[in-house]
Formats: sequence, C-alpha cells, structure tokens
Amino acid sequence: MPRYLILLILVALLFAGWSGLWFYAAGKAEATVEAWRLREAEAGRVYDCGQQSIGGYPFRVELNCEGASALFKGLQPPVEIKAQGILIAAQIYQPTLLISEFHGPLTVAAPGQAPSLVVNWKLFQTSVRGTPARPERVSLVFDKPVVDDMSNGSARTLLRAEHIEIHGRMAEGTAADHPVIEVALRLDGALAPDFRPAATEPINATIDTVLYGLSGFAPKPWPERFRQMQASGGRIEVTEARLRQGVSTGVGSGSVSIDQNGRLQGQLRMTIAGLEPFLKSIGAEQMVQNSSAIDKLAGALDRLSPGLGGIARQQVGANLSAGINMIGEKTTLDGQHAVTLPLRFDEGRIFLGPIPLGNTPALF
Repeated sequence: MPRYLILLILVALLFAGWSGLWFYAAGKAEATVEAWRLREAEAGRVYDCGQQSIGGYPFRVELNCEGASALFKGLQPPVEIKAQGILIAAQIYQPTLLISEFHGPLTVAAPGQAPSLVVNWKLFQTSVRGTPARPERVSLVFDKPVVDDMSNGSARTLLRAEHIEIHGRMAEGTAADHPVIEVALRLDGALAPDFRPAATEPINATIDTVLYGLSGFAPKPWPERFRQMQASGGRIEVTEARLRQGVSTGVGSGSVSIDQNGRLQGQLRMTIAGLEPFLKSIGAEQMVQNSSAIDKLAGALDRLSPGLGGIARQQVGANLSAGINMIGEKTTLDGQHAVTLPLRFDEGRIFLGPIPLGNTPALF
C-alpha cells in the first residue's frame, strides 16, 4: 500500500476520532448546562433561551443562547431578568469548566412590567468549575459596569465602576455536607452616589470573607440559607478588608453573625488613615449631631438652659475627629498616621466607634 494512502487513512481516522470526541464533549457540556438549569429551577430560578445553538468545532464547545431570560420565583415580588444573549463555552478536554459571556443590556423587571433596572457593561464574563452535584468555584467579572434605575421613567445611575470581580469557592466540606464557602470581592473605581454621599468619589476595595454554618448547598433561596446559618450558629468571617478612597485608606478584619431577626451582629477591627477627610466624606458630623444619643443629651441640656443643647451639638460635630483620635488606638497605615477603632454591627445598626453609619437590611 502506498505511503501516502496510509497517511491519508491515518489522517481520516484522526479526523473521525477527533470529531467523535468533539461530539461527545458537546453532548457532555450541553448536559452539564442542562443539569445546572434543572438544579436552579428547583430553587425557583428558571432560565430560558429564545434560540439555542451549538458550535465551536474543532477545539471548543460553544452554546449560544439568544434572547436569554431568568425568572426568580422565590423573590417577593418575583423578578424577571433578560439579556440579549449568552455564549457558554468549554474546552473539549474540560467540559465541566464553563465560561460564559453575557451580551447586554440586561434588564430587571417584575414579570410583564417595564424594566426597573438596566445594567450595561463593556465585558461581563462568568466561569463555573465543577458539576451540579460537586460545584468547586464560581467567578464573575465585570468591566465598566453601569447600573441605572429606570423606575421613574428616566435613567438614574446607581452604580458605576471600572472593574468588579466576585469569586466564590468551596473551601471545606462538600455541597451536600456542611460546606465552607470563601467569597472574595474586588472593586476598582466604584461610584454609588445615591447610596452614600461618600460614594461620589471612586472607591477601590478588596474584601475576603468566609461563610460558616451552611448545612448543605442544595438549591434554595439565599434568605433560607442565611436562616440556616443563624440556626446553626454560623458566621461571616471577614479575613481581610481594604478600602481606599482619595487620601483615606481603611483595613480591617473580624467576624459577624446573624441574629434571630436576620440582622448582622458583631464587630470588625478597623484601622483608618486619613481620618478627617473620611469623616467629612461620609457626613459624620451630621450623623452624630442627628443621632438619638445626641438628641437625648441636647434635650436634657435644653431643659437646664434653653439653647445649651444646640451648642453641645455644634461642639460634638466640630470636635468629632479629635474625639475619635482620643478614644481610638493611634498607629500607622501605609506610612500615614492612623487610628484603630471598632466597626460594630448591633441588630443591623452600623457604628464606626461612636458614629452611627446607618442600617444593614435583614438577610431573611
């Protein structure tokens, strides 16, 4: 038999074998995606495609979903999310690593209603490693995301950032038996002017946390998971948090739990450099002057001498930074003078030292 004919046969066999491997991997990847969809549907999260196709031959398996939607039935009221499309890809030698790229804009609305939120981005990509029964890690990456509130008929920007990353991985246990979950958040150039006056200047942050107390990771809404954590004495451990805004930098760590009303309870130890501009950016003077504790003190002083309470309010606000430096522990951070003080969560209320910062929402 001529050599070129043998070579041709070998090439044909290799082509047929590779094609068979691709079709097997395509089927495996499609089955993995379908299993994820079924698993999520059990938790009341229903994902759908207007039009679905498979491609990517010869080295990748690509599932293209046009007119993608997700219905979250477990939320009250239910919420429907829609995107122009999703491209889900896997290498043929790693069918359980799914890389997804979303095409915007993405809309959030009550079923059958006009969008209340519109989200857009330059890049939105996710990766999921593992199987539905044994998930290993999940990552979300956004480049230049913008979240607009459309509830009043016109766009009002709620969040804008240069880059956002969220990573989660199984640190201990399994999905079915007391998993310990590590979650990491990265923010670059984040702005949220309607959330806090402090967020009108870009914020860079890295926050690493560990979730303890989950009994399992079967499909269910997150409020129910947090209720399980509370019942089992679980906690959210902040292993490291670092935030920078302008000339101010804060680092901290600690642990918070969940009380029986679903509110955060606990304390982080925070070290802050650039304290005065930070206090000014969050409107700390006004927060303290309008706090219930100062209201009681001012009322008592006014009963002794009318007008004395107002003077006390002004003095407390004017001397706030000096007072915090006196009660806090003096130190240095990144070569700057800094002060260490507690960030407390008390039945959902947040206090930085004596300064009330607001309230956290109930987790269930």
